[in-house]
Amino acid sequence: MYAIEIENLTKSYGNFKAVDNLTLKVEKGITFGFLGPNGAGKTTTILSMIGLIIPDSGSIRILGEDVFREPVKVKERIGYLPENATIYEELTAWRNLEFFANFYKMSRQEKEKRIEELLKMVGLWDVRYRKVKTFSKGMKQRLLLAQTLINDPEVLILDEPTSGLDPEGAYLVKNIVREERKKGKTVFFSSHILSEVEELSNRVGIIVKGKLRALGPLEDIKREFMELEGYEIKVETKQKLPQIELPEIIRIEKVNENKAIIFAKEDIREQLSELLAKKGATIVSLKVEEPSLEDVFLRTIYRRSD
Repeated sequence: MYAIEIENLTKSYGNFKAVDNLTLKVEKGITFGFLGPNGAGKTTTILSMIGLIIPDSGSIRILGEDVFREPVKVKERIGYLPENATIYEELTAWRNLEFFANFYKMSRQEKEKRIEELLKMVGLWDVRYRKVKTFSKGMKQRLLLAQTLINDPEVLILDEPTSGLDPEGAYLVKNIVREERKKGKTVFFSSHILSEVEELSNRVGIIVKGKLRALGPLEDIKREFMELEGYEIKVETKQKLPQIELPEIIRIEKVNENKAIIFAKEDIREQLSELLAKKGATIVSLKVEEPSLEDVFLRTIYRRSD
């Protein structure tokens, strides 16, 4: 069973189609990065996942439960952190978590134990009795994350979870995401910080203009990108580089007498090694330059969206 199943989801606002026939499945126990430019349909998809937006058509199931037919059952099993979440500023950190814990079937002892555990996890235990209005933005965001975890959810849905955090706060949040995944939880998060998605995600989905443009393990997406754009191979030899001619080569950019960047239709390192050996050149290094997620996102996804 999948943790999240979205089938043919469509939502329009007047003539604007925010989400266009989106189908997406997320396996249990993984961290799934959901990417897209502003206005791509990320937030509409997420709000539909938690039942706050009713789509024009399509279905969403979380842990086998229909989001729209069994909203209470779904909410008992998920944790949701919106991008611009609000919190009760006149209450203390402890009282905020206590308030939200009251929505779930927990004994007083269970609530107190869980609140203590979470405040320590997000580094706010020492300020648990301070009013939230005295907190920095980063401290509030960490408290909101603790609030999201109060019911020990099986699925976490996080919309820009490190937004506004300093490096230390962002590091803490990312560590919590890793720890939750180790416990077997499923984490679905959107972020505009591409390096963050690359660092945390097992699988990635990229949405542009309401349509899913790429889906799968990041390495597979990168491989598809290289097959489309060409392989970038860096070569360095001990001696002066001999002339290199292979049919798969698109172009060669010389760095200096010993180094070059070769753009090829496929990975030709084996052929290059054989050719250079025949010409008496000793290879110092020969490697394929992996594209970053930013390369994939900017050079492929935006172009395909035109």
